[in-house]
Parts: sequence; C-alpha cells; structure tokens
Amino acid sequence: MSLTYGVAVLARPTFDVPFAEDMKNRAFAALEAAGIRTVGPRELLFDRAAAEQAIAQIQGAGPIDLLLILQITFTDATMTVKLAREATTPIAIWAVPEPRSGGRLRLNAYCGLNLAAHALGRAGVPHGWLYADPDAPGLAEDLRALAKPASVVPTRARSVASSQDAKADRALDSLAGSSITVVGKHPDGFDTCEYDGDLLLKLAGMKVETVQLGQLFDKARGIDATRVGGVKASVQTELDGLDGVNQEQLDKSFRVFCALEDVQRESGAKGLAVRCWPEMFTEYGCAACGPMAMMNQKSVPSACEADVNGSISQLMLQELAGEPAWMADLVDITPADDTAVLWHCGLAPLSMRDPETRAEATIHTNRKMPLLHQFPIKPGRITLARLSQSRNQTKLMIAGAEVIRAPMAFTGCSGTVRFDRPAAEVGRTIMEEGLEHHFALAYGDHRPALRAIAARWNLPVLELA
Repeated sequence: MSLTYGVAVLARPTFDVPFAEDMKNRAFAALEAAGIRTVGPRELLFDRAAAEQAIAQIQGAGPIDLLLILQITFTDATMTVKLAREATTPIAIWAVPEPRSGGRLRLNAYCGLNLAAHALGRAGVPHGWLYADPDAPGLAEDLRALAKPASVVPTRARSVASSQDAKADRALDSLAGSSITVVGKHPDGFDTCEYDGDLLLKLAGMKVETVQLGQLFDKARGIDATRVGGVKASVQTELDGLDGVNQEQLDKSFRVFCALEDVQRESGAKGLAVRCWPEMFTEYGCAACGPMAMMNQKSVPSACEADVNGSISQLMLQELAGEPAWMADLVDITPADDTAVLWHCGLAPLSMRDPETRAEATIHTNRKMPLLHQFPIKPGRITLARLSQSRNQTKLMIAGAEVIRAPMAFTGCSGTVRFDRPAAEVGRTIMEEGLEHHFALAYGDHRPALRAIAARWNLPVLELA
C-alpha cells in the first residue's frame, strides 16, 4: 500500500544542531526505505512561525495519510498542539534516542515526546507515537503502522481502598495549612506545569503564594557580599571544580540561593517552584540549578520550570522518606537492557550522590553558565510519585524502581534505573496516559503510604510500576 506522510521536524537551536541534522536525515532515509513518500519542508523547525509555514506547505501538497511530527530534539508543546489542531488526518510523533555517552544530553527528544503526549492528552487529540532509532531493525513496519488511526486507551488509574497508615497521616498533617511559593510562571508550552490552586487547597489544605521573577533578581543583587562568601566557602568543601567556572556567574548563582532562602523564610513556604529559564540566563546571568539543589538539600523542595504540582509531589515524598527528594525528567527508555534514565540539569541534593563518586561543579550544557551539580545518584530502592492532571483527570501516579550503579549517562545529575515492570511497558503507559514529564523521587518504598494518601484525597492511583 502506498503511503504519503506530511512531516514536520521540530527542534531547538540550544541543542546539538549538527547531530540533530544528522538524525533528521537518517529519519527521512528510514521513511524512504519503508516506501513512504513524504511532503513538507525537510529543515529543522525552530519556532512557531516556521511550524505554521510547514503546515501550510503540507496542506498545499495534496492528500496525506498521516501528519508525522519528527521530535528530533526537546521542544515545548506549543508547535505540536498548533500542528495537531490544524491536522485533518491522523497524527503521530516519532522521537529519536541518543547514546548514553556520559556527555551532554544532545537531543533530549524523549522528554519532548513526553511533553507533547501530555499536551495532546489534555487537548483530547488521539495520536500515535514511536521512540526508535532510524536504524532500528523492523522499523519500516512500525513506521507504516503509524498511519492507522490512533485510539485513546482506557486509563489505568484505579480507585484504591482506604487503609490505616500512620506515615500517610503524619505527612498529610505536615502539609495542612502550609504553602508553596511559585517564583514566576511556567514557560509557554509547558502544560505539564499548570496547577489548580483551589484544588491543592481542597486536597491538601495548601495555599500557593506567588513572587515575581524580577523580585527574586532584585533580592539576589542586594545580598551582602559577606553572606555570599560564606555560602561559597561552605560549598567549596562539597563540590570539586568551583574555581574552574566563571566566577562572576558563580557569584550570581550563590546570590540566587540566598534570595531563595529569603523568599522561603519570608513566605514560610514548605516548597518552592521556580521559573528557572530563560530569564535566569538571559536577564540575570547564571543557572538556578545549583541554588535549587542546595534548597532541596535544606529540605525545601524546589521544582524547576515553576512546576507547583512537582513541588508538592517532592514534598509528599520528602515527608514520607524523612530525607530530601528530587524531581527529574525521564530522558531515555531502552527495552534492550530493560533500563531507563532519570536526569535533570543539575539540581539533585547532595545526599543522593553515589558515594563512590565526587560531586562536581559544572555549567549548563545548553546555556554554558554555572552553577550546576554533577554526579550520578546512588544505587538503591526508590519511589517515584506525581500529582498528575493527565487527560484532565486528577490522580496520583506512583512507581517503584531500583537505581543501579552504571556509568553516568549524561552530564548533570542522572540515575540509571530498572522499574518494577518492564521498561517497554512503563514507556507505553507514560505515553498512552499522557503523563507529565516531571517525576518526583525519594529513596525507599513509600507506595503503601502514597496509596493511603490517595484514598484520603479520594483520588485514583496510576501504578506506573
């Protein structure tokens, strides 16, 4: 059967563009090898205007069997939703993996696929998806199968019976009457970071306070130099390589940490959610990752990209574990060895460091500014959790996994994990459910207590693993 796909190639210029170009060319070669004719521009689309031109070109090329979005690097979901809403044919997304090289995350396409699946799920748009290397065996059949109309799979979220759990009760008592302070607003196209303040008040008795990003910058600029010096002296004993990064930008990072301390103290917030880019780089001049890692270590969960639900998910796990939690992206799933990689730029608390390694100071791989933490997280049993709004249904996602000792997958903070269910099944559930791209995690098995919390909140539970 002859097939014609309209193809739009989404990418961001802050990632490895030459590598993205190579992967894009290999993807088109794979489509041709599968006997699929393609229409539309073959260049990388970096912004909404380019995406709009691409859809106009595809629409003018005649009938197509599928609109295929090639997720070559991470992007927000703005362009994907725009393309999907104008599509008159089935739609699918193909994201490409990259090697776990120990270097920078060059594409981060899986996370882009995750973000897009969530946005389309919230918008009620059925779509196919594929995460595969262009040279993967049997790919032609998978590519041709994408043309079949996608259907919405019934959600796996289920109600749970109420049970007695003292840990759950203590955690809920600690949340009641407290607050999360959100600094700035989540980036455009990050539907995953939206929140409902009224719902959080109803569920957990927690309020959300707001602080403008400019207020944080003003606080940071006004921090006393002696206080900044004291922070640097303390961090010098914990992180290797501080002298090797730009010292002016490092000073700004420590000022941001002090400013976050002040925001938290003044608001009395139990957790923070911070718009960490792009203005932190473009307007102030440093990375927020390291400062937020330091707040995480102080047991003030700090979620990047102003993810309020991410912060409360961290807070729940922290209260159950009695130690700092972390929020990470899932950036790769490899069924061949049944492993996955949890990663974020560099905001893991130092208490999660693998004791066989040293923690290093480093720079953001895309923006080239400090301060970031860099280390693999330690082996051991972990629990993942997320207060989720996927498919517009409030639920609690939980999962169990084991961090295994492995070479560091990517720069920043990362951990190689094996879920309690096969990796391929976990990946399929994430995409079909349209889960958010941020997962909170803490060491230990806290699933019974999380189920009890969900029951008290009258929320269904999605058992990812």
